[in-house]
Amino acid sequence: MIPLHDNIPTRTVPGMNYAVIAVTALVFMAQLAENPEEATLVEQYGMIPARVSDPDAEIEIPVAIEERQGPGGIEEHVITNLAAPSPIPPILTLFTCILLHGGWMHFLGNMWFLHIFGDNVEDRFGHFGYLLFYSACGVAASLVHFVTDPSSTMPTIGASGAIAGVMGAYFVWYPKAMVKSLIPLGPILQMVVLPAPFFLGIWFLMNLFQGSMAIAGTEAGGVAWWAHIGGFAAGALIAWLLGSTKLLGPENSQRMPEASHVGSYRVRR
Repeated sequence: MIPLHDNIPTRTVPGMNYAVIAVTALVFMAQLAENPEEATLVEQYGMIPARVSDPDAEIEIPVAIEERQGPGGIEEHVITNLAAPSPIPPILTLFTCILLHGGWMHFLGNMWFLHIFGDNVEDRFGHFGYLLFYSACGVAASLVHFVTDPSSTMPTIGASGAIAGVMGAYFVWYPKAMVKSLIPLGPILQMVVLPAPFFLGIWFLMNLFQGSMAIAGTEAGGVAWWAHIGGFAAGALIAWLLGSTKLLGPENSQRMPEASHVGSYRVRR
């Protein structure tokens, strides 16, 4: 499900959300300018759980899988390289990793979700409070991922955990919101308007299912599912704890009208 927009207007310009997107874009541009065979920013500032566990250890990170002929047939061998040393204490990579991305789809998908849901959450936190919240959710997501696999040598990168925290807060604060969504069904693009709790709840359950598969040792696509789960839970918890206090701005109860269903479109190939 791809969110297109929601029906909750904001009272203020989400300047901090735009700033977070802009800074993340600048870091991504710096990544693109690197030699793709080196990717030192990922190795230096990505969160490598084994390095956090033992800051003095030399880390061998997997870079490719090579097929070789073995006694029983074709066997897969993991090729590793020595990771570039981190110029900062490894514990700080729990934060810096949220500024890095693994490719255009990773970057654009994350920034689009942040654009859709971040403005309303910033509306309640205020600009500086939103930055603190976003950063805290990112660190919490990294920490949960670290706890689930503290010996992993795979660099963990991406803003998904922090954005999941934003989505968790949105889930708590805007239960009556509607989200216009695009659902690709093969050659058909289905546009529907869904209640925000349904959209976000399905997203969370999908991540919980995939995370459970990963713990069980089943192939789960190399995604840090538990970072998503941890970020969402942290964001929802913070929103719930602060929702009734005077530390936040009032909830915007105004909602733009939205049709219940838009229609289907066939993709030309």
